[in-house]
Amino acid sequence: MWHNNLSVARVYTSHHSQNCYAIVSGVSGWKKVKTGAADGVTNVHIALSAAQANGRKVDVYIVSNQIERVTLR
Repeated sequence: MWHNNLSVARVYTSHHSQNCYAIVSGVSGWKKVKTGAADGVTNVHIALSAAQANGRKVDVYIVSNQIERVTLR
């Protein structure tokens, strides 16, 4: 389900492969970025971090409590 025009409050990553989480306004709790493709996790992380660092909004597509897609507004 798409959640539109939201702010990114926090982004978390670690040294572990494909380990990225975010807190997005209007969506409860930390959401894990869906794993399975290292480039995909990196791309979503970059978009979330850019939004958080620059005060931009995002649209996030969440499936099974994981962020699967992001569009940067």
